[in-house]
Order: sequence, then C-alpha cells, then structure tokens
Amino acid sequence: MPADAAHVLIHDGARCLATPALFDRCAAAVVQMQGFIAAVPVKDTIKQVNAQQVITHTPDRAQLWAAQTPQGFEVDVLKRCHERGQQQNWQVTDDAALLEKCDVPVSIVEGEETNLKVTTPVDLAIAQFILQQRHEKLS
Repeated sequence: MPADAAHVLIHDGARCLATPALFDRCAAAVVQMQGFIAAVPVKDTIKQVNAQQVITHTPDRAQLWAAQTPQGFEVDVLKRCHERGQQQNWQVTDDAALLEKCDVPVSIVEGEETNLKVTTPVDLAIAQFILQQRHEKLS
C-alpha cells in the first residue's frame, strides 16, 4: 500500500464473483466512513446453542447481516486498531471486528447474494452456475 494512502479496500480472494458494481459502491463508501463491510441481510433463522447443542437464543433476523468483502477503512484508523490489537493480543476474524473492539463504528454497504465465498466443492458448483448465468446474459 502506498505510504500516503488514506483509504483501503480489503477483498478476500475466495470471493471471486464480486461485481464491478459492488467495487464501485465500496470505493464510493470508503471515503465517507471510517470503516464498512459489504454485507447482505441474513435469510435464515439463526440459532445460538450451548456446548450441549441446546438452543439458548434466537436472534432477531432483521438485525443480522452476513459479512462479505470488500471491506473498507481509513488507513490511519486501521493501523491504530491493528497496533492496539497486537498489544492486547486480540483474536479476530476480520478487520471489521478489530475496529469494533476499538469502538470504531463500522457501517454496512449492501453486498451481493452472488458474492459467495468459494471454499467447498458445493460453493464451486454454485459459482460455476452463477458464471454461466452471467455469460448467458451477455450473449
């Protein structure tokens, strides 16, 4: 990253179906907020369970979003949060969670249902279908 970069978009290579429109939305958003993630509303009912696999809570689906990438941040804020996270030995799954732990607001930019993370053979089959559909639209 250039030393004078003020903003950064971080994208997971396993999300290989993100469209130019999504990147355009994220590029516009990154200069407006300290941090954001692309995300889509959760369609499934989510259940929280204990160690015995007994349901302990059903969160309100209207408040749940599935995180995606790209994620965007102000570089200075991101660097400060990484320094603090290293000092505190925090374990987080993404940069957005790191900002959350630092009490930095992280917003949502509407993601895409087709921006799936390709990690299993089933995901790959779905990705192939999506690409075929996109190709047929262009033909």
